[in-house]
Amino acid sequence: MRGKRDKGNLWAPWRMEYILSSEEGECLFCDRPRLGKDEEVFILYRSPQSFVMLNRYPYNNAHLLLAPFRHVAAFEDLTDDEISDCFTLAQLCVVILKEELKPHGFNLGMNIGDVAGAGVKAHFHLHIVPRWLGDTSFMPVVASTNVMPQALSETYAKLKRRFDARRNK
Repeated sequence: MRGKRDKGNLWAPWRMEYILSSEEGECLFCDRPRLGKDEEVFILYRSPQSFVMLNRYPYNNAHLLLAPFRHVAAFEDLTDDEISDCFTLAQLCVVILKEELKPHGFNLGMNIGDVAGAGVKAHFHLHIVPRWLGDTSFMPVVASTNVMPQALSETYAKLKRRFDARRNK
């Protein structure tokens, strides 16, 4: 049963797919773009140096991940072209999210190192998280659980149309 509470534990068995999906040596930010299955892996847009995809395990609805194609861990090791491309793409993401989902604000962030909460330390990436007034409820506070109001596939379809329209301009 999804989300069943039992003596202080919140059971989330669907998370095992995520835990087991990364084998030693694999990098999701390198592997996903190489698959050529953008819709399947939720890649929304590719720019010359970087790409953006939906986070499969989001903090909030439409949580985006943006990364350079090159496998580079440290922010300070990005080239000037990669920095420019990543932040130009981040700006496009904010514009598209505002147009499509009308959030009231955003969290943009980089988790660099274990103590900063980096889940993928070996490949630099940027989180873009749209926020709405009232988007936090008692669930994250009481049960450390986020409630997503829309399926990833629906969010992907809406945002993909916007990104494609920008590409075709």
